Amino acid sequence: MDKEKKPRIKPIIEGAESLSLGISIVVAVLIGVAIGLGLRNLFGIGWLLWIGVFIGIAAAILNIYKAYSKQYKEFEKLAKSPRYAHQKYLEDDEDDEDEKY
Repeated sequence: MDKEKKPRIKPIIEGAESLSLGISIVVAVLIGVAIGLGLRNLFGIGWLLWIGVFIGIAAAILNIYKAYSKQYKEFEKLAKSPRYAHQKYLEDDEDDEDEKY
């Protein structure tokens, strides 16, 4: 019974991260709007709402960038895998045929 236990939660979290990009965008904007409304009500200055909206949009864009970076790194790992090395040769052969004509 000394077998190494595999983490049960990690695959669930990774799956939720990849599925929840749209939700995280909406939540980031809503939190930004809530911050803006709170600042507007606290200080009584109307344009503070827009600062909150821009903060929310910036957070949403940051979430998109992080998701893109993570997926790009996974793609690079996959591209370097010897399992898929034969596809590179197939693509190179197709390019050589186009140059003959």
